[in-house]
Amino acid sequence: MMWETVIGLEIHAQLATKTKIFSGASTAFGAEPNTQACAVDLGLPGVLPVVNEEAINMAIKFGLGIDAEINKVNVFERKNYFYPDLPKGYQTTQLDKPIVGAGHVDITLADGSTKTVRIHHAHLEEDAGKSLHEDYHGMSGIDLNRAGTPLIEIVTEPDINNSEEAVAFAKKLHSIVTTLGICDGNMAQGSMRFDVNISVRPKGQKELGTRTETKNLNSFKFMEAAIHKEVARQIDVLEDGGRIVQETRLYNGDTGEARSMRSKEEANDYRYFPCPDLLPVVIEESRLEKLRGEMPEMPDAKKARFVSEYSLSEVDAEILAGNQATAAFFETAAKTSGDAKLVSNWMLGEVSKALNANDTAIADSPVTAEMLAGLIARIKDNTISGNIAKKVFEALWNGEGKDADDVIEKKGLKQVTDTGAIETMIDEVLTANAQQVENYRAAPPEKRGKMIGFFVGQAMKASKGKANPGMVNQILKKKLDS
Repeated sequence: MMWETVIGLEIHAQLATKTKIFSGASTAFGAEPNTQACAVDLGLPGVLPVVNEEAINMAIKFGLGIDAEINKVNVFERKNYFYPDLPKGYQTTQLDKPIVGAGHVDITLADGSTKTVRIHHAHLEEDAGKSLHEDYHGMSGIDLNRAGTPLIEIVTEPDINNSEEAVAFAKKLHSIVTTLGICDGNMAQGSMRFDVNISVRPKGQKELGTRTETKNLNSFKFMEAAIHKEVARQIDVLEDGGRIVQETRLYNGDTGEARSMRSKEEANDYRYFPCPDLLPVVIEESRLEKLRGEMPEMPDAKKARFVSEYSLSEVDAEILAGNQATAAFFETAAKTSGDAKLVSNWMLGEVSKALNANDTAIADSPVTAEMLAGLIARIKDNTISGNIAKKVFEALWNGEGKDADDVIEKKGLKQVTDTGAIETMIDEVLTANAQQVENYRAAPPEKRGKMIGFFVGQAMKASKGKANPGMVNQILKKKLDS
């Protein structure tokens, strides 16, 4: 039987406010446990919450960024459930009247096609604390620093059909919230977490299958693996004559193991009711106009500009425009060097490879945009070859010079462009490889193109990679064919 996967996502993005959504307690990450949870966050008797205005503004900016409806009147409700790290016994959130209504996000897939993923809504709520299990034996530690941190929970329609689309959407959403500056996007610290709702159904069937929810995925890689695993599990269960149980599941990215956490609750299990301590939030048109005027250039607009202004391909522009820091790095290097295409190639090649290998964000790259521009300038003026440039980049990454010129000078990497010196080197190579020269000259012209590569390699080896490759090719061909 052919199966179809249906996926919807719920994304929790911590808003980058300095204080919590209903109190003045700090949201700074990394403080000692339970040092940033005040009486309001704990819901102690006699306290009253006050809505953080900046959290409201950030949520509105998100709505504007996805062309969504902004609800002029939105209401906070209490969602009642017991959990050890939920000190109040309820979460203050939004249900019937969320701040952001229907919107959409367009994604680009690997084959170049585009797809629209509809956003059902996004609502404001407070985060819970955190249960710690690793350092305790037979017990759990509770850190309430995170309790009350403002979140927007973004809920999609079930428009996603496979892991590629899910990851593309997650990356695009990450790009949107970081470009807006409303979330730092640090998934390792829990600033952005993904819950994936997955069901399968026979291909062609309109009715949705029973879904499961895999919670708190904090990397694109883990999301992809968790989807593959859960889809395969559901298909195996159904093909064996079983049925899918609606439940909440967990996925361990380190071990690749998935397990059931609890049966899935329905909305009525939470006994939602309007929060009696908070008035409805009314959004005036003047506030919307002010925030529209503060909106930055969004990823899709930046991508289109990169294509038209720098003549980049759609695929390259999508990657470079997708992250605010990456886009700024690219534009600085492109304008400084005057060669946007070469900058793009290096950023998607050597720079990206080094960042990934060292698990480093581009904002922390030891090779700055100005350093990369200087390196590219030396490639363009034939001071160094492309291969030597990789050695210069590695040296810059390791802190062995203040710029490309400094490294080239210290390591003696300047390219040999003297015709006489290159001719002498090539003569020595041809003399040492007389048999290969005979074989080349005896070969038909159509086969010589591949055979000349051997001599080029020998000449570059003899020059320790410093000879100008173009001149080597030109002189070799002239000597071999004469």
